[in-house]
Amino acid sequence: MLDRIEKELPQLGLTSFKITGSTPSQERQEMTKAFNQGERDVFLISLKAGGVGLNLTGADTVILVDLWWNPAVENQAIDRTHRIGQKNKVIAYRLLMRNTIEEKVRILQEQKQKMLDDVLGEESFSKGLEMKDIEFLFTPDKDSSEEVTIVESEEIFE
Repeated sequence: MLDRIEKELPQLGLTSFKITGSTPSQERQEMTKAFNQGERDVFLISLKAGGVGLNLTGADTVILVDLWWNPAVENQAIDRTHRIGQKNKVIAYRLLMRNTIEEKVRILQEQKQKMLDDVLGEESFSKGLEMKDIEFLFTPDKDSSEEVTIVESEEIFE
C-alpha cells in the first residue's frame, strides 16, 4: 500500500520519505531529522518499521492505512508524533474499507476499549466499588454449574 501511495504523491505536488523494515537505522534517523525540519511533506512508514526510535514532531497528521489487529501497535505509531517538542495539533485517521474483516475487527476493538474505559476509567463505576464487591467479582460461586448462561446479548454487526 505504501508503494502505491508513494507513486501518487508527486502527482499531488508532495514530496516524501519512506521507511520500511529494510531501511538501515542510520537512514531512518537522517530521514526523521530532515522530516522534522520540514524538508518533506509526507513520511510513509510501515507500522512494524515505525515501532522503535522515531520521534516525528514535524507531523500534524497520521493516516493508518495498513491496520494492525493489535491496537497497541497502532497507538504506538500515533504516539510517535506526540513527543516533547511537538508544536502541532496532530490528527490521526484510520482508513478502513466497508464490509471487510478489518472493519469488523475495528468495531470489536472499539467495543472492548469502551468496556475497559467504563470499568477502569476515571469516571467509572469502579470508584464506588468496595473490597467486598471486588471479592465477589473474583470469588468462584460454589453452587455454579458448568453450563454457560447468556445473561445479556447484543448484536454487534448489522
